[in-house]
Amino acid sequence: MSSKPSPRCPTCRGPVAERSVNPAFPFCCARCRTIDLGEWLTESYRIPAGPDDTERDGPTTGELGQGGDDLPN
Repeated sequence: MSSKPSPRCPTCRGPVAERSVNPAFPFCCARCRTIDLGEWLTESYRIPAGPDDTERDGPTTGELGQGGDDLPN
């Protein structure tokens, strides 16, 4: 029987206390949580767009209301 490996902070890779005693979980502390948020807000982290993400099935926000055909009566 092997024990579960202890979780590591995604920011600093340090040990993380369990959720019940750590309000910053899954980070080790509020500082690492804030650093991670900053990375997302400055777009250092990005979710890659797939080839289908550029074309959508429906009209985009800018196309709504043009011609009047896309709005219900």
